[in-house]
Parts: sequence; structure tokens; C-alpha cells
Amino acid sequence: MRARVLAVATAVTLLVTGAPVPAQGAPVVNAAPVATAPCPRLPAPKVSRPPRPVPPEPVPDQQVVGGDALAAPGLVAPPGSAAPPAVTATTWLVADLDSGAVLGACGPHVYGTPASTQKLLLAATMLSRLDPKQVAVATRADLDIEPGSSAVGLLVGGRYAVETLWLGLLLQSGNDAANMLARLGAGNARAGVTEMNAEARRLGARQTHAVTPSGLDGPGQFTSAYDLALIARACFADERFRRYALTERAQIPAQPALKKGGFQIQNENQLIYRYPGALGGKTGFTELARHSYVGAAQRGGRRLVVTLLGAEARPMRGWQQGAQLLDWGFSLPRDASVGRLVEPGELDAAKAEPAPAPAAAAARPEPSPWRGPAGTALRRVADGDWRVIVPLAGLLALVVGGTAAVLAARRGRSRRAGRRRA
Repeated sequence: MRARVLAVATAVTLLVTGAPVPAQGAPVVNAAPVATAPCPRLPAPKVSRPPRPVPPEPVPDQQVVGGDALAAPGLVAPPGSAAPPAVTATTWLVADLDSGAVLGACGPHVYGTPASTQKLLLAATMLSRLDPKQVAVATRADLDIEPGSSAVGLLVGGRYAVETLWLGLLLQSGNDAANMLARLGAGNARAGVTEMNAEARRLGARQTHAVTPSGLDGPGQFTSAYDLALIARACFADERFRRYALTERAQIPAQPALKKGGFQIQNENQLIYRYPGALGGKTGFTELARHSYVGAAQRGGRRLVVTLLGAEARPMRGWQQGAQLLDWGFSLPRDASVGRLVEPGELDAAKAEPAPAPAAAAARPEPSPWRGPAGTALRRVADGDWRVIVPLAGLLALVVGGTAAVLAARRGRSRRAGRRRA
């Protein structure tokens, strides 16, 4: 009974005085970067290149997508594993296409520029939207590409099947084909880029921002080795992409109305010719981005993918660096992992779900909601928290004692005044 009276009196006192109640502090999350060894690096010749763009400020939540260890700027490898091969790439990642396990990486969430590996994001976005048998006419805007950059050789007014455009994109890295596919999939190339960025977000590639559909450099265009692996995984899940990526040569049809003959193109990805079990991939190069590469292969019932950014072609070309990293990945145990590739839509779903209640709170039914400091005091007093009860009891005693003294004094004066009136 006394405890109940004390609780009620305490709440009344707090309502009058507004005295604060100590709050329960939230746990502090240690966001310090993971300490890792430096990446094995091959010496590369110095080259002249445009100034590197300033990447966005790192976002802690994005750096730990796939696992805390992947926030490291250096080498992340399974404990006890053999050292990965030295390469010239500034960042890279090896992952299992089927399980999504990340086997090892170097700066997986460090920003880089994609060059033509960005065409994989275009494929992930538009492959399911376009009928491969649809025939479309090339426009002048489709051919608006940087002079001297990679092109299939489409002609204004030429008629091309969508499947031909995909082959031109993936075999010959045609920037003209990229513009045309983005237009066909979204109405125009700019809208196509918007759709590409939406697809990157859906896949969980939060460090990827496309500015051009082809990967030609543009202000604010970035990706990461981890994001490229997410995008590549989505591509290799599509049967048409797998078939296109392994095609060695294709025919670009003649255009009789334009009096132009047809011609043949070849796949530029040397992995499919020289690496047993190769599944294909994508090469990329610009003066700014340097060499980028995505490649996949299968061996012993496993399918692995490698992504790398910022490489030099000497002393080893991009696909050769990818091949050596694939060999290293296949040498690791099947259960080796330093993280994982998130599933499409996973990050948005996790953000939408309410955070789970702490285990201690879940074990005890929640009391009815309290409002304000008085409610907080009542709950903590009812829970028997003497750290609140003792000081507030003292405060209450002072208030009650003072009130009693005032009332007694008033009563004494009232009696004396009554005697005078009589």
C-alpha cells in the first residue's frame, strides 16, 4: 500500500515540478573500419589520365551491405586461406553466383568508375522488357556517342532486331547499341538511365549511379566491385544473357535500303576462348576509369564471378587478372565466405520492417504505454527501480513536509483569529 501511495505521490510531484528522469541509453555501435592487410598489388606502368572524379562521401550503411567485414578498404579473405594473386586492379571481388557467398575481396565498397561494365546494368534492367525479335529503326540520337568510342556500326535509318542489339552491346561493347536499347526500353536514353538507377537500387547496388547507358564517363557516375557483382549475378540469372555472353561471333545484317552490306563482329572477352568453363562477362575501358572487368566461370559444380575496377593492361590484361582471381576462388573451400551478396529487394524490405524488440523486453509483457516524465516515473517505480524510488521519495518527503508545515501554520492562525472574533 505504501509503495502504491509513494508511486502516486511521486508522479504528482513530477507533474508539478517537471523533474527529469534519467533515460535508458541506446547501445553505441562501433562504426570503426575493419582492419585488414593491404591488397597484393602488381606494379603497373604510369599512365597519363584525366583527373579522377571526387567520389561521394562514404555512407556507413552502404559500406556494410553484405557484411561488416566488407567495409574494409583493404584485403578481406577467409582466415587461413592462401594469399590471392597480385593484380593491378584497385578493387576487386570474387563471389559464388549461386549461393551469393563473397569468397574474398579488396576494397569491395570503395567507389570506382565502371566504364563499359555498366552495360551489365543496362542488360539487368532491359532484358526482360524487350522482345528479342522486335525490329526497330536506329535514330540519329542513338548514334550520338563520344567520337572514337566503341561502336557496333549502326546506321541512322537501319533496321535491327533487339537480339542483334544485345549481341552488339555484349560482344562489341557498342555504345550506339546501348543508347538504342535504353531508348527502346524506356522511351529515350535519359529515361533509360533513370530506370537503370532504379534497378540498381532494387538489386541492393546502393553505391552505383549511372549517368550514361553505355558506361561512357559522366559527372557523378560511380559503382563498386561489390555492386558490380550484384548486377552480374542478376544478369547471369537470365538465360538469354548467358547465351549472348558466350556467343563468339554474330552477324550485323545488311541494310539494303541504305545500300550497306552486313558484317561480322567478334566477342572481345578473351575469357570465353582461353579459360575452361568460362561463362562470359564484360570488358570495359575509358581513359578515366582505366580497365574494368566482369567474368564468370564454372568448375566442379560451382559458378563463380569476379569483378575488378581501375586496372592497367600491363603487365596483365583485365581478363587475365580476372582469370587468376577465379582460380584463387575455386581453390577455396566451398564453405569459405567473408560476406554475401544481398538478394534483390532485400535492403528495401529490411528498411520497411519494424526493428525487433530486445530479448529482455520480449520476455516480459509490455505495460500500457506511458506519456511524459510522470508516466516514465510510474513505470520505473512500479518495476521496483530504487535508483528512482529513493531520490524521488526524498523529494516527495520535502514537498509533503513543507505542505504539512504550511497547513499547520494556517490552521493555527485560523484558530487565533476565531478566538478574537468571539
